[in-house]
Amino acid sequence: MDYHELKKIVRKGEGMHLEFKLKANHPKKIVREAVAFANSEGGVLLIGVNDDKEIRGLKYAEEDKYVLCKALDENCSPSIQYQVHNIPIEKDRDVLVFYIPKSDFVHYVVDDEEDQKRRVYIRIEDKSVKASPEMREILRGQRRRRNIKFNFGEKERILMQYLQSHQRITVDEFSKIANIPRRVASRTLVLLVLAKVLHVIPDAINDSFEFREESLI
Repeated sequence: MDYHELKKIVRKGEGMHLEFKLKANHPKKIVREAVAFANSEGGVLLIGVNDDKEIRGLKYAEEDKYVLCKALDENCSPSIQYQVHNIPIEKDRDVLVFYIPKSDFVHYVVDDEEDQKRRVYIRIEDKSVKASPEMREILRGQRRRRNIKFNFGEKERILMQYLQSHQRITVDEFSKIANIPRRVASRTLVLLVLAKVLHVIPDAINDSFEFREESLI
């Protein structure tokens, strides 16, 4: 990528596969973005670009690159694969371009080896958000790529009947209408997503579930 290609990409604005950061002085935020891309569909992280699409660049790009790469290597579990390149924009300023592919693993953000609260981030539109417990299980199950089987019982019948008249349902709604514990509702919805009966719509506040288009044919 050269400066001309960089300007074309920046004009598109942030989205599912593109994130801007003006500075590198908050490495942990950069780690979250990279993990979210790896856990989702992959993406490109531009350091030295403002949210308003202004390309300012970094004056000390090599020092910033060292700090960010160190943070990525130390605060991602397991380690994520990435590539990083410098794009010169002025005599003494560069933009750092991080390429993060979709991963075959589920990645966590950890602050240190003693951190017991490993956090999973995913990409939703132009934001990187903390994944819900259901999304974490779905991500793990999708990476395993196993055939999922489930028993179609009373709670599944109630769920299917509900979705025939309502477009979507949340875990709490399913728990209420089926009169089952939330953990059972959660596990049932996760299994149905992995079995490709349902589709999950992740959200920063509350995920929802709906029929997959293929399952309606």
